[in-house]
Amino acid sequence: MAFRGRKVWLWRWRRNPLKRRSDRVEAWVLLGVRALAAAAAVLAGPAVSRNVELELARERVEWRRIEARLSESVPGSSPTRSGAPDTERLWAEVRWPAPDGSDRTGQAKVRPGSPAGTPVTVWIDRQGRLVTEPTTPGEARVRADLIGALAGLGAAALPLTGGRLLRNRLERRRLDQWETDWARFDTLRRRRTG
Repeated sequence: MAFRGRKVWLWRWRRNPLKRRSDRVEAWVLLGVRALAAAAAVLAGPAVSRNVELELARERVEWRRIEARLSESVPGSSPTRSGAPDTERLWAEVRWPAPDGSDRTGQAKVRPGSPAGTPVTVWIDRQGRLVTEPTTPGEARVRADLIGALAGLGAAALPLTGGRLLRNRLERRRLDQWETDWARFDTLRRRRTG
């Protein structure tokens, strides 16, 4: 294990006669990228979380539960007769009245063995399309927080990735300068010793 010595805070900002212009540029790039990443995460995460939560609350208000009817009998045996668990469901076609008065059809999960005309509870939006059951306020909060956290991380990743690419470019440029300087030094050394 190599001895590194004591860590010097803010070493990029200290005066040093060996510090090159590229070192100063890199220090400012790092500072700017980290500040931009932090600001992007802090601004994007809560904003996205708030918008998702508002959208889920709007769905809870606008979506409504209605009673649909099975269009045809569902194959299988009735759960009460077979002793199967009540959670077993199959997809079947159901019919319901749309807000404009027309009949709509779609697929919903129903109990096996249900006869045609059996009432089935479904959720519809303002246009009368089938939708899933809206989330509860607690579920909406968790979902909004998770999506907001992912959005914040994604927003922070963009400047960090850009900063990494810029640092790689600065490093390549620095190595090219070192190679040029060493080649110049090597020719001077050969002239003196040769």
